[in-house]
Amino acid sequence: MKRDHFLIALFFAITVITFYLFYQIVVPFFIPICWAAVFAILFSPFYERICKRIKSRGLSSLVVCFLIVVLIIGPVTYLFVALVDEAIDAVASVNEMYRSGRLDELLTVDIPVISTVKEKLSGFGLSEINLDELAKDAMNRVTGVVISQTTWLVANATKAIFYFALMVFTMYYFFKEGSLIVAKLKRLMPIPAEQVSSTFAQLGDIIQATMYGGVVIALLQGVLGGILFLAVGIASPVFWGAIMAFLAIIPFVGAFLIYVPADIILMIGGSYIKGLIVILIGSLVISQTDNVVRPFLISGKAAMHPLLLFFCILGGIYLFGLLGLVLGPIIGALFMTLLKIFEYTLHPESITSAKTDA
Repeated sequence: MKRDHFLIALFFAITVITFYLFYQIVVPFFIPICWAAVFAILFSPFYERICKRIKSRGLSSLVVCFLIVVLIIGPVTYLFVALVDEAIDAVASVNEMYRSGRLDELLTVDIPVISTVKEKLSGFGLSEINLDELAKDAMNRVTGVVISQTTWLVANATKAIFYFALMVFTMYYFFKEGSLIVAKLKRLMPIPAEQVSSTFAQLGDIIQATMYGGVVIALLQGVLGGILFLAVGIASPVFWGAIMAFLAIIPFVGAFLIYVPADIILMIGGSYIKGLIVILIGSLVISQTDNVVRPFLISGKAAMHPLLLFFCILGGIYLFGLLGLVLGPIIGALFMTLLKIFEYTLHPESITSAKTDA
């Protein structure tokens, strides 16, 4: 028995060491692998449609990877460069308004709602908040993130190109052999096969609902917001559209945090027609995109609870930076799936009762 215990302990020690070494091997390429997985998840329905026409999984994977690079990553790279230029211009503009005192004039204008809020805050000692300092600091922080990412890309151009090629290469195999990978994972689950299928189906629904219902809709709102700002002549439309898209991803927040202040500034400046256009299109088109488009994208799929999604996105950004916008919700979905597996393991009757209710 002692020999058996020793062999078991030795086996687990070797296993732990092997897993640790494998982790050390893979972790340098964590970012390209994760982006490849994100694109594979997002475009898996499109890939399956291509497979039905071409009949070859390898060729279908090549076609989808090529389309993603040409039709999505290329334009996004161009927009990112434009975003950096406009971010620098936006900061310069805000700094100029700050130095000239125009920013203080805009933020201290006598608006009844703001005056009421200041009166309420006075009891907490917050009525003397310097809004122009806050606005200047917020703009500098947002732009600092954008510029820091660009600086990394420029300073590590060779590494960035290598990571990009690695992402496309990995994405190809995720498309081609994704079903085999999922099948292997299913075999490792310590629950009955029927429950495994149900659990993985639920995981797929949560991930796709979160990705399509969050990222895609947020991008659409950002594009609409940028076009709106361009149409009414607001400076840096790409930059403000990107900020609207970022805010739209986060639950309980939204693009209105950008277009409402823009409307107020236009109204204060005497551009009443432009201000009316911004508030009407912003409230009736941009903000309503979520209610109109979401049912078509995630119909019949179980979305993640907004509160959990909120913390997953914020925590994901804190841990992984920009990648956390999509990786955070995916990790949250995996966490919920693992909880469901534990529930099935501890209470196998729950799946039976769920079927009966259905």
